[in-house]
Amino acid sequence: MSLSPAVQVHLLFASAALLLGPLALRSRKGSPLHRGAGYVWVLCMLAAALSSVFIRDFRLPNIAGFTPIHLLTLLTLAGVSGGLWLAIRKQISAHRQAMWRTYLGGCVVAGLFTLLPGRYLGDLLWHHALGLA
Repeated sequence: MSLSPAVQVHLLFASAALLLGPLALRSRKGSPLHRGAGYVWVLCMLAAALSSVFIRDFRLPNIAGFTPIHLLTLLTLAGVSGGLWLAIRKQISAHRQAMWRTYLGGCVVAGLFTLLPGRYLGDLLWHHALGLA
């Protein structure tokens, strides 16, 4: 099996966001590490969300190739934007909550959805890598 360029780009940024998120979210707030990791994480999240628009699936259910998992794209864009807005407005507690929710929804939940049996990466993992039926 080969991955399309759109899937490769998406997978690269999504994996980076998944791995970098805990560093940005757990580092001391306001520190250079938090800000640096946070900015890179935000860029990875935005790139992963935007690249997902080019990954289409015309099996049902879909609307013009967009499936229910694409709703996470919209939620990720809204979460990152809202989290940045809250940080700019110095609403740090709300910023922290928004970024944690965005990480959990945009990285963890979306990642779990992609690993379901019947989805491309799920089949790659369950059938090809692990040899499960």
